[in-house]
Amino acid sequence: MAQTVFAPWDEPAEKPLIRFRNVTKRFGSFVAIDDLTLDIFEREFFALLGPSGCGKTTMMRMLAGFEDPTAGAIELAGEDIAAVPPNKRAVNMMFQSYALFPHLSVYENIAFGLRRDKRPKADLDDRVAEMLKLTRLEKFARRKPHQISGGQRQRVALARSLAKAPKLLLLDEPLGALDAKLRQATQFELMDIQEKTGTTFVIVTHDQEEAMTVASRVAVMDEGRIMQVATPERIYEAPDSVYVADFIGEVNIVSGRARAIGDERYAVEWQEGQTPLIAASERPFADGQPCHLALRPEKVAIHAEQPSDIDNAVQGKILDIAYLGNLSTYHVEVPGGQVIKAQTANTRRISRRSYTWEDTVWLSWTPTAGVLLPE
Repeated sequence: MAQTVFAPWDEPAEKPLIRFRNVTKRFGSFVAIDDLTLDIFEREFFALLGPSGCGKTTMMRMLAGFEDPTAGAIELAGEDIAAVPPNKRAVNMMFQSYALFPHLSVYENIAFGLRRDKRPKADLDDRVAEMLKLTRLEKFARRKPHQISGGQRQRVALARSLAKAPKLLLLDEPLGALDAKLRQATQFELMDIQEKTGTTFVIVTHDQEEAMTVASRVAVMDEGRIMQVATPERIYEAPDSVYVADFIGEVNIVSGRARAIGDERYAVEWQEGQTPLIAASERPFADGQPCHLALRPEKVAIHAEQPSDIDNAVQGKILDIAYLGNLSTYHVEVPGGQVIKAQTANTRRISRRSYTWEDTVWLSWTPTAGVLLPE
């Protein structure tokens, strides 16, 4: 049986779990969130991604009830939550610091919220056991937080947040305190737990790799506005703006002026005396309109000789080489002084480098390799 793709945002009949409607949040004269409208659906793993100060944590704090919108409305499951105090919302929040009780065991940390809700003992025991199993902490139930590792503490905080079965779990930079290897492993654990529980997760992060790994959709933010909301694949392959293209991953941005040369094909005049670059684009451009070609380094091939029968071939000189183990990135200066990065995979264990510093090389790419963007 074919697996159905999870994409409720493409279904007009689907009702969002969370709805931001024209939400503005001001702190004095500073606008933290600027007339923002956004839908998040049930069972989504949604990432708010952006640099420090872009408003992502403010959005999360408004969802949790720690801040109120200055204007607009936030709905949870069709209900305006403005008047609902934080402790009465079907929302839980996991903080970057985990905020575990140092004097309580792992078991008691997870049970804390359930005890406050006066759950019957048998129910409470069953629920904590379920959470310990989900987060693979059964062996550590009697230990105190200082007796377990950072990754395990992170899982305790997660288990405690999920114990009361919230409709929505907010995660504020949850993996920030973990080292790179553990962070990677924990990302997959988070995805697994989210899928098993069916809880809607909203994660705030400035780590693009994290957002691209865990999320069903990513909202890229800047200065209180959402620049683009899409699946990680679309954000990377079809960015809406130079800002989004530049924010996610490595990219070459070549500026020029567009001229239509056929059906959804444009010549980009980018440097005087140079052959125009050819780009395919469904987005229309007027003749002479300023444009930017966003081109990922892995889509740029590098050659010793001028390649034939290729639309885009540019000669340049290697300025720098970054060897990253699995990849090598060549920084190539092309006419006019712009540096274009080209990436090659190091597929053989020991291979003599084909190109070195100061070599003259040719770069090439197909018309569909880049994304043509307006100013």
